[in-house]
Amino acid sequence: MGRIIAIANQKGGVGKTTTAINLSSCLAEAGQKVLAVDFDPQGNETSGLGMEKDDIEKTIYDMLVGECDIEDCLITNVQDQLDLLPSNMELAGAEIELLEIENKEYLLKTYLAKVQNNYDFIIIDCPPSLNLLTINALTAADTVLVPIQCEYYALEGLNQVLKTVNLVSKKLNPSLELEGVVFTMYDARTNLSLEVVESVKSNLNQNIYKTIIPRNVRLAEAPSHGMPINLYDSRSAGAESYRLLAAEVISRGEEI
Repeated sequence: MGRIIAIANQKGGVGKTTTAINLSSCLAEAGQKVLAVDFDPQGNETSGLGMEKDDIEKTIYDMLVGECDIEDCLITNVQDQLDLLPSNMELAGAEIELLEIENKEYLLKTYLAKVQNNYDFIIIDCPPSLNLLTINALTAADTVLVPIQCEYYALEGLNQVLKTVNLVSKKLNPSLELEGVVFTMYDARTNLSLEVVESVKSNLNQNIYKTIIPRNVRLAEAPSHGMPINLYDSRSAGAESYRLLAAEVISRGEEI
């Protein structure tokens, strides 16, 4: 049964979608069968994996409002071993439409349960806010991976996420755990990056990935070409880092 990992941080601009795209792609490259779930109305993961988000006939929105089943909006083989549940701005309206539905927090969990056995990993890209979509993702997930940018307010964002994870595990998903924290946009030339890493390590006793994602021009360019970094520039520092992160995620799963 596939491990479901939600990639979440209520703070925007921390490399959340970049991590969702590239971790999914590098897991697939490593031979894992992966489903990438774009659960952010901006649809950046969908376009970052080479799909024209506004031309897609059926998206995750149609699934949530009951207009199609999960198989109808699944895009298979966006790359070898990688499938995608796409999204676009329509998803922003789902929240209002779902308010009346019973057990609305469990909708995504119910749909993913139908295909979970087909995958080794299901990676959910959450919106950068705490809303019904994020709660659905956390309710469906086994674990939460938190990307945090190496900058001054990093700890604030992390504490918010940890509170949310605690709340969801108490009320909706008792088995939810913290997968780990991954540092992004690390700049070895600045003392601040180093200070943030040390500060988080001293405040969080466990679950910090050894892999640190550097600030990398090729990594920033890749989404505009609709490609994950391991396909856009296989030998870049960004590609190597996400391969290392994928290897850590796989081995962490083997320990569980």
